[in-house]
Amino acid sequence: MDVQKEWYLEYEIAKNKPGLLGDVASILGMLGINIVTINGVDDMRRGMLLTTDDDGKIEIVRNVIQKMDKITVTRLRPPTMLDRLAVRHGRYIERDSEEKKTFLFVRDELGLLVDFMAEILKREGHQLIGIRGMPRVGKTESMIAASVSANKRWTFLSSTLLRQTVRSSLAIDEMSADHVYLIDGIVSTMRATEKHHSLLREVMSYPAAKIIEHPDIFVRESEYELSDFHYIIELRHHPEEEITYELINNRGFDHFDMT
Repeated sequence: MDVQKEWYLEYEIAKNKPGLLGDVASILGMLGINIVTINGVDDMRRGMLLTTDDDGKIEIVRNVIQKMDKITVTRLRPPTMLDRLAVRHGRYIERDSEEKKTFLFVRDELGLLVDFMAEILKREGHQLIGIRGMPRVGKTESMIAASVSANKRWTFLSSTLLRQTVRSSLAIDEMSADHVYLIDGIVSTMRATEKHHSLLREVMSYPAAKIIEHPDIFVRESEYELSDFHYIIELRHHPEEEITYELINNRGFDHFDMT
């Protein structure tokens, strides 16, 4: 039995016209390439998830579509996680122009953010995510929702969600690769005991996913580096909002509203 392989096709539309999608679909159909999902991706682009048992057909598609004057192929490759999310949500996640592992979201995009984090949390082994953002922007709710979406149990090592949580030990059933460990970088480094620090070091070396709020403070006050993080997420109320810890730097932890 031939193995079906997935591909991601994205093309930019130079001039939209009736029947354009039908033309592309007909080419794929004649070659026996299956269309799994279609969606608009950003402005004047269309993305498709395809399956085929013959990679040679993909090159034929590339050559044929390149000869069409109304569209330009922008991506034709095995789908990445970001490609799948782009087709699902109809847009690409914005990245920082200089720090490519930093991804930018606003509060109106919480659904996309939850999906993005859930895909990371589904991966096995150590995954370290940092999330920046001002108070009441949706950091904690996104972390919990992503854990649930990934079908993982979540455990707070430190938090200020309902009241300040600083764990100094975990039960046996709380130490598993199916857990996501949620850590408040400010509480863990500026308000915790040595027992908590010992537990934190143990969890950080454990082959499971961790999400750390306020990664910059966490790094500043601990032995860890930003380079240790696989992903950094920045969540804002609006695109122009500045993420700052000036209140902490000038007046201390108690003057920063963590709820």
